[in-house]
Amino acid sequence: MKFTLHKTDVLSKARAGSIETDHGTIQTPIFMPVGTVASVKGVHQKELREEIDPDIILGNTYHLFLRPKTQILKQAGGLHKFMGWDRNILTDSGGYQVYSLSANRKIKEEGVKFKSHIDGSTHMFTPENVMEIQRVIGADIIMAFDECTPYPCDYNYAKRSMHMTHRWLDRCIDHLEKTPFEYDYAQSFFPIVQGSTYKDLRRQSAEYIANAGAEGNAIGGLSVGEPADELYAMTEVVCEILPEDKPRYLMGVGTPINILENIALGVDMFDCVMPTRNARNGMLFTAHGTINIKNKKWEDDFSPLDEMGTTFVDREYSKAYLRHLFAANEYLGKQIATIHNLGFYLWLVREARKRILAGDFREWKDRMVKQMDKRL
Repeated sequence: MKFTLHKTDVLSKARAGSIETDHGTIQTPIFMPVGTVASVKGVHQKELREEIDPDIILGNTYHLFLRPKTQILKQAGGLHKFMGWDRNILTDSGGYQVYSLSANRKIKEEGVKFKSHIDGSTHMFTPENVMEIQRVIGADIIMAFDECTPYPCDYNYAKRSMHMTHRWLDRCIDHLEKTPFEYDYAQSFFPIVQGSTYKDLRRQSAEYIANAGAEGNAIGGLSVGEPADELYAMTEVVCEILPEDKPRYLMGVGTPINILENIALGVDMFDCVMPTRNARNGMLFTAHGTINIKNKKWEDDFSPLDEMGTTFVDREYSKAYLRHLFAANEYLGKQIATIHNLGFYLWLVREARKRILAGDFREWKDRMVKQMDKRL
């Protein structure tokens, strides 16, 4: 993997760059649509390629391990071939999913023993077997196995957890060196900064992760319920330490405003289920604010879904029609809303890139934050 930093904004720390992998170029900043179980929910790969057009999507090790199972993915020749996606893929290691299964898992130094949310079967994730699973899945970028701490989190617990995440990282690196690539392309490895919302722990973790010398670095354990100002404070602390010549990935973030503010702090990569999950509930993100399409006010509004939108659904369907689909509980409504939201998120990060390169990112970002912080 090769990362090139093209420009840094003068009035902020926003960066425009590019990542080269065997599956193509990723222009940063980038938002990665979440394709948890080899599918971006509600969207065909053709629509994903031609309308939303992301350079990279995200899959999840925990979910793919449980189904379709790694042996099926290996027989298919990896996740790219299995799902018919020839661009980049990143896989989360499953640490967040294990965190979310707090009632059905037990964390030890060896790893995490957990029960499947599907059938209750018992499994064990260790740094070693998670690396092996991600080799078989075959994503272009794979993540270290870590523990994602909850919010709020006791300082001593956060400290113990951080040190265990660091020990797990060392085990991940050692095992990767013994585990060759499964397919005819390379994989890049990103470790994850932890430390909850404690600045001293975040600094310590960022230094440890930076010293690992990986091809990119991630910031985890945020967007788990903490206030936005805590999110930004932790991101700022970490970005001051992580190397400038490596991509920085903020995991699981967030709202359009969160994304712009974190771009301004020096983050390059994002993922979040929010655009797809909110779409299925009738919430549409736009450059001028958020629309609840279920509201009666849209019942006789025959204007295009989004005059500024970049996808075909924004031009071809009206607000009134989409409201009708939701009122009638037609799944097409959820699909239309999902395509719109993902299209908007990709437009947002690409416009941010253009503004960074043009030199007016800060002014544009401040204006967009004010516009988007409205309920229409």
